[in-house]
Amino acid sequence: MATKRSGSPSKSKTARSIKTVKVANPFGGSMQRGGLHKSVGVPEGQKIPPAKMAAAKAGKYGPKAKRQANFAGSLAKIRRKKG
Repeated sequence: MATKRSGSPSKSKTARSIKTVKVANPFGGSMQRGGLHKSVGVPEGQKIPPAKMAAAKAGKYGPKAKRQANFAGSLAKIRRKKG
């Protein structure tokens, strides 16, 4: 006899919910919060060193990290203009 589950499965308190950011980019899809940190191997909460950011923009960490680094640079420019 099969049991029927109702509702969503319980989440553990230690699991971090993934926050996605919808981006109008030519590649489609969305980007995850903290994705660039994971791609370059820097823990979240720490600033990404300029050398690693330049390497990511050059594509040394792969094409996904390159897109993430360019997007992060665009966001930084927008934040500087606002305030």
